[in-house]
Amino acid sequence: MKAIETTLKGCFVLEPTVIPDGRGYFMESFNKRKFAEAVGHEVDFVQDNQSFSTRGVIRGLHYQRGEHAQAKLVRVLQGEVLDVAVDLRPNSPTYGKVETVLLSAENQKQFFVPRGFAHGFVVLSETAVFFYKCDNYYNKASEGGVFFNDPDLAIDWQITEQELIISEKDQNLPFLKEALPV
Repeated sequence: MKAIETTLKGCFVLEPTVIPDGRGYFMESFNKRKFAEAVGHEVDFVQDNQSFSTRGVIRGLHYQRGEHAQAKLVRVLQGEVLDVAVDLRPNSPTYGKVETVLLSAENQKQFFVPRGFAHGFVVLSETAVFFYKCDNYYNKASEGGVFFNDPDLAIDWQITEQELIISEKDQNLPFLKEALPV
């Protein structure tokens, strides 16, 4: 596994070793020991989630606050997404900064988003199956979010506005300046 730290300290793009042969390929998608070596600390994942979405769907930007904060290890099993992390750590020198990563079933890349970040993605292919591991259980009372199109974030979602499909909840999220603290 190759780990590449992004411009946001603690966020890593992971490139697992893929072994192809005439039948297809084999890939170790998660190994706790190798993952800890790659990111510099152990993470105890406790929950797996999966979503299916069509082209233009934006999910996020979401986060969990306080004792329910979550780190995520995300990947795409089918299709292609633009994955987005926003640093919300109050004392971070990169507070409010954004990292985007193209994740696809073809490139097999994974993205590790530590606690203290808002996270979301947009589907660029016709459909996508998105999979993520979380290191804490979801708690509705602790959820927070940031409006996907906040001008201060200036995220290039790589898709036209006419194609976007956004839930009512996500359309009503606050701008970064009004977001609840992590």
